[in-house]
Amino acid sequence: MIQICLATNNAHKIAEIKPIFDQSFHLLTLREIGCSEELPETGNTLEENSLEKASYVFNKYNIACLADDSGLEVVALNGAPGVDTAHYSGTRDAWQNNQLLLENLKETTNREAQFKTVITYISPKEIKQFTGIIKGKIALNYQGQNGFGYDPIFIPDGYEISFAQMDLALKNQISHRALAIKQLLAYFTAYNLL
Repeated sequence: MIQICLATNNAHKIAEIKPIFDQSFHLLTLREIGCSEELPETGNTLEENSLEKASYVFNKYNIACLADDSGLEVVALNGAPGVDTAHYSGTRDAWQNNQLLLENLKETTNREAQFKTVITYISPKEIKQFTGIIKGKIALNYQGQNGFGYDPIFIPDGYEISFAQMDLALKNQISHRALAIKQLLAYFTAYNLL
């Protein structure tokens, strides 16, 4: 069994990520390894932030870990909020972030967007990054009660419903985060690491 720490303080992310892994993995939270501090995110890209968080946990707690950084990239906003997704409005309040995004798009008909996740896996043997992207559009208003962050206003391509209207099983088949994790799992399988 492979023991990995999920390097996030976001309970929603933990609840979303854990079901994607099977019994070959023992996933630990930051709380379970004794980490209560806020993880550093000083990079200018998702790749840099993901690596920074994973490196911090690995170096301080000497445990293999997985850290992600995700961003919503909106075409009409030149890729914003991007790396600033979690605090787009100047706060980490999801409602305010969503409201600002909808406000900034009210004058355009181009609602194209994509969610991108970069996951960094660090162990004593390696550092690997995996990227998941799902394209879609920004809804005109809130749709659904599930999920977190921008889920109520993001409609993935091929669907008429937002992430927040999907059950977790469906979201975990198609989401940016799930796609990145599936690449990680494929890597583990390909190199007989399980």
